[in-house]
Amino acid sequence: MSEHGNHAPDYPPPSGPSQAGADRGTPTQVQRRRSMSVTDLAADHPESRFDRALHWVPRILSSKPHIVVLILLGVYLIVLPLLGVAVSAKSELIGGNYTNVTSDIGACIAAGGTLHLVNQSRKRQKIDAERLALLREVHALLHHLHPDAAAALGQTADPNREE
Repeated sequence: MSEHGNHAPDYPPPSGPSQAGADRGTPTQVQRRRSMSVTDLAADHPESRFDRALHWVPRILSSKPHIVVLILLGVYLIVLPLLGVAVSAKSELIGGNYTNVTSDIGACIAAGGTLHLVNQSRKRQKIDAERLALLREVHALLHHLHPDAAAALGQTADPNREE
């Protein structure tokens, strides 16, 4: 618990004995860690072969054929034994039990949902960047057309200025 009565945020444990009592970061650093975007987790274009291969794992897991195969496996391992059909112990050992199958299906659906959210977030960021560039151009044009009004407001005509 922190001094304000809130639960302390989850931080990674210190990496060495010299950091045991070290400060865990300024509030802005902590805020930056918490506000990390979903799209910041992986590069859009991975460089190594291994990273490119890992980039496809969520797509494969959330694909319709993979989910259909898992549902069929669930029918074979869950429904058929309930109906009295004998399923070999070897197939149960390899295929898993109902807990494994249902959690696999849930994980695949979650992977698909995450991919959808990441794609939507990337599209939204691109649109926001275009909107910001357009607004800066409009702002610069207004300064160009009305420099006396901008000077009266105390603004400069620099369109790249951060406000």
